[in-house]
Amino acid sequence: MSLVERLEAVIEPILARESYELVDIEFSRVGKHSYLRLFVDKEGGVTLEDCEHISRTVGAYLDEGDLVEEAYHLEVSSPGLDRVVKKEKDFRRFAGRKISITTFAPVEDRKKFSGTLKGMDEGKVLVEVENVTYAVPLEDISKAKLALEL
Repeated sequence: MSLVERLEAVIEPILARESYELVDIEFSRVGKHSYLRLFVDKEGGVTLEDCEHISRTVGAYLDEGDLVEEAYHLEVSSPGLDRVVKKEKDFRRFAGRKISITTFAPVEDRKKFSGTLKGMDEGKVLVEVENVTYAVPLEDISKAKLALEL
């Protein structure tokens, strides 16, 4: 299990108890510094105060449990309007929205899909691109982001 997977397993229930959703988690190194980034959401959206609260709560828990062996900076933010979509429930939730999907391997001879999210069907994400609906297996998706709608 990777560090991100271990952290996700610990952080997700902490946030869920307070009605927050862990949308995404990233751990990266830039030069000598490491960053743990949490992208969280809740009904009605998250505020700066929510992010500060989560940072204190999760930070204390991670420090106490010594779950990250190296020094790191914890950053908590909203997923934004162009949020990452990873979970099956979110592909259903955001049906009707514009989405960009990239796959690990070609699906019907393409790896990039930009169109309208139609939902899920039997483990496949349905996306309509230029009046053609593609069924992209969820496990083949390397990245999926909602498009900004202005």
